[in-house]
Amino acid sequence: MSKFARRRLALILAVVIVLVGAIGYANRSAIRSSFDQLLGNDYVGNGYSSVLVEITPGDNGETIANSLVEMGVVKNFRTIYKLILDANPKFYPGTYKLHLHMSAQAALDALLDPKASITNNILIKEGLRANVILDKLSAETGIARSEFSAAAKQRAAIGLPADAVSVEGYLFPATYTFSPKSTAVSILKTMISRMQEELDKFGVKDADRHRVLTLASIIQKEARQEPDFYKVSRVFTNRIKAGMHLQSDATVSYGVDGNTVSTSAADRANPNGFNTYLHAGLPIGPISSPGAVAIDAALHPATGSWLFFCAINLESGETVFSTTLAEHEKAVALWRAWMKEHPGYE
Repeated sequence: MSKFARRRLALILAVVIVLVGAIGYANRSAIRSSFDQLLGNDYVGNGYSSVLVEITPGDNGETIANSLVEMGVVKNFRTIYKLILDANPKFYPGTYKLHLHMSAQAALDALLDPKASITNNILIKEGLRANVILDKLSAETGIARSEFSAAAKQRAAIGLPADAVSVEGYLFPATYTFSPKSTAVSILKTMISRMQEELDKFGVKDADRHRVLTLASIIQKEARQEPDFYKVSRVFTNRIKAGMHLQSDATVSYGVDGNTVSTSAADRANPNGFNTYLHAGLPIGPISSPGAVAIDAALHPATGSWLFFCAINLESGETVFSTTLAEHEKAVALWRAWMKEHPGYE
C-alpha cells in the first residue's frame, strides 16, 4: 500500500471513529444497556410475572434502583442506576405494575409510564356514617368488610383517640388515593390522621376534639345549605347555654339505627346515649363524619338568638330559624304540609 493510500485510510478511520463516538455519546444509555446485556449484567425484554413496586414520597434514584434489584425486577444495580442518572427523571409516588426480570430500560420506562400506576381513588362524602364508609372502602378496595370491622377496633393501631366512642366521626370525608398494598388498618389510620390534621388547622385542642366533632357531626346531618350550618350551630349552642335539650331527630335516628328525617315517639323514648330528647347536652359521640364546613360552624356559630329550626322543604333544604316556640310551631306546620304533599319522604 502506498504512503498516500495509508494516509487516506487513516483519515477515513479517524472520521469513522469520530462519528461512532458522537453517535455513542448521543445514545450512550442504549449502548451501555446493550453491552450490559451481552455481559450478563442486564435482563432482556419486558420480563414475566407481575410485581407491584411502590415509590414513596422522598424516594430518590438510588432508593428506587435498590428496590428494583431487591424485588427481582432488574438484575444489576449499576445498570439501572446509571440509566436513572443519565435520564434524570421525575418519579411520582405511587404503586406501579412491573415484571420480574425486566431489562433496566424497560423497568425505567414502566416507572415513567402513567398507565403503569395502580391506585384506588375513593371519594368519601360528608355526613356518611362509619358503617357506610366501611362498606364503601371494602367495595372499592376489595378488602373484606370483616377486615375493616376488625381494624376499626384496633384503637392504638389506627390512632383512634382514647375518648372516642368508636371510629364514628373520626374518618375525615375527602378523596383518598390508596395503593393496592394498603391494608384496612393503614387506610383507617390515614383517614383518622387526616381528621386530626384538619382539627390542627382549626387550632382545636386535644381536650376539645371529641366535643367539637360530636357537635360538628350533628350540624352536618341537620343542615343542608352552607349558611345554615352556622345557624344550626348557634341554635344548639344557645340551647345548651339555656339548659334546654337539643332535641335533634338526627341523633335520635342514629341511636336507634334509623335512617329517616322524622322519628317516632318510641324512638324518642329510647334511652340510648344518643337520644337528645331524653338527655341534656351533646350525645355521647359523633353521629356522622363531618367535613371542614361543619367543623368550622361548630367552632364559629352565627350570631343570633334562635332556639329552634325546622326544614320546611326537604328537597331544597330551606330551613326556618325561630326564637320563640310559637314561631317554631308555625314552621312545623309548613313542614307537615310539605310532607303531606310529598308522601315519599320520611
